[in-house]
Amino acid sequence: MNKLLSTGNHDRDAAGMTYIYPVVSRRAGGVSVGVNLNTNNACNWHCAYCQVPDLVRGVAPEIDLELLRAELTAMLDDIVHGSFMSQCVPEACRSLCDIAISGNGEPTSSAAFDQVVTVLVDVMQQFGLSVPLRLITNGSYVHKPHVQKGLTYMAKHHGEIWIKVDSVTDAGIQRINGVKLDAERLYRQVVAAAESCPTWIQTCMAAWDGQPPTEHELAAYIGFLKTLKRDGVPIQGILLYGLARPSLQEEAMHLSALDEVWMQITAERIRQAGFMVNLSL
Repeated sequence: MNKLLSTGNHDRDAAGMTYIYPVVSRRAGGVSVGVNLNTNNACNWHCAYCQVPDLVRGVAPEIDLELLRAELTAMLDDIVHGSFMSQCVPEACRSLCDIAISGNGEPTSSAAFDQVVTVLVDVMQQFGLSVPLRLITNGSYVHKPHVQKGLTYMAKHHGEIWIKVDSVTDAGIQRINGVKLDAERLYRQVVAAAESCPTWIQTCMAAWDGQPPTEHELAAYIGFLKTLKRDGVPIQGILLYGLARPSLQEEAMHLSALDEVWMQITAERIRQAGFMVNLSL
């Protein structure tokens, strides 16, 4: 590939591969090698801000583990030993920041999740990499034994979870994430993740029909974080971010970016709840 990457384009086909796609990540702070297990664009959630085209409900398909291994090996060889960085990445972003299990749906819905983690760790060790192996997840499958096995293995090899918490009210979760889920179950998912592997909470905030989240929504969210702190749940911090790329869902018509001042004030409220915050506008 010779197309220059940017934070505004996370094209899953950028490298012409089935599972592997490189991006410049504003949150990771450099080049992130994405691992897309949901090549069928299937997810059990339907987030209003999702950039996946033709998103459908479902789970990840069967994974060709040998193809995954070959693609990641080829991509890392080009990054570490080849011309990828000089040809495809803006000069200021030419550092490999992570391998990220993310993609076009919920990756832990893969029945081979633990085997995928083993392959990724093997290839990373082959290149002597010590960058984080990150899982970006909605947390809905974290209790499953094969997922727990994968998370435990990740924790031993620079693993890190970014778990989604955009709202903690029933109505907010339904509107933003497209699922019926209450705060109690969401809390249990966060705890299960944090007890398995170092975990950050990632939160996307946006205006809906021109209005920011209500004080009721914000107070519930801050209360959720304070409960985690009270209970000693080992959360590393909060990744708070706004809209950077357009949603490809029908709900896109309702969404718009919040202004920087509002986001900064919200970040400060989170800090006052006792958490470190990384803010990406």
